[in-house]
Amino acid sequence: MIIARFNGSRTGVIRDGRIYDVTAHLGNADPVLIDTVAGLPVLGLLASLDLGSLPSSDIAEVVLEAPVPRPGKIIGAPANYYDHIDEMPDSATIREWGAFLKAPSSVVGPGAIVRLPYSDVRTDYEGELAVVIGRGGRNIARERALEHVLGYTCLLDITVRSTEDRSTRKSFDTFTPMGPWIVTADQLRDPGALELTLSINGGVRQSASTGTMIFGVEELIAYASSVMTLERGDVIATGTPAGVGPLADGDLIDLHISGIGGFAVSVSAAHAIAYADRPGPKAGLYAE
Repeated sequence: MIIARFNGSRTGVIRDGRIYDVTAHLGNADPVLIDTVAGLPVLGLLASLDLGSLPSSDIAEVVLEAPVPRPGKIIGAPANYYDHIDEMPDSATIREWGAFLKAPSSVVGPGAIVRLPYSDVRTDYEGELAVVIGRGGRNIARERALEHVLGYTCLLDITVRSTEDRSTRKSFDTFTPMGPWIVTADQLRDPGALELTLSINGGVRQSASTGTMIFGVEELIAYASSVMTLERGDVIATGTPAGVGPLADGDLIDLHISGIGGFAVSVSAAHAIAYADRPGPKAGLYAE
């Protein structure tokens, strides 16, 4: 099943290029965040609907939104592809770095504008497979990890290359574009056999198989849940492959993952400021 948000937080099921509005059957509830409606499992309820009897539109005629607009938490996996590590200043991997968190308020949807915060500090794109948690838990065994997945979507982990902590550099508003929808786990059974492609202005910059991740989806869920309780609606960004590079004003980013689909966002430096002018303590402010 393919589940999308569109046209002002309505919920749709996509089939054969059309989106069917199922909002009324959910009582305006978000199927990513709830497990049951009137005592029935959400996915079972949606699967039982006669889509042909529901209002529908061609997918090209609606405005798609982030499928998880405010995750409880976004868990990032740094240095999770060996080829990307070759681009980095050291050889540490996710095994050494552990995970990091991104602000839920950084999420935007397809067609959004990524706003560069600084005019004189590099900001990079990172294309990633994202896992949406459907059943929470703590200390989830690797062998049972996929049972906790609601589905998968595409995610851009935009990153400022400054001196702050990872979570700061990756949490600016607009820094987590996500979409175009969620493909449920029953439809996409092998997250380790997907092809990720990211293009900038039509030129391919990243191309890799998710099968080359250091920690696969199962390992990421097991590891993350050993640290923190995973909850329904949490998102795990699984890391980015080689080809990471800088963004510039006017760029168009296009991310596509086989078995899921893709989306595009644009880039603007309209409100960028000099790094030295960012808010915060100034030199001498606390001097006696």
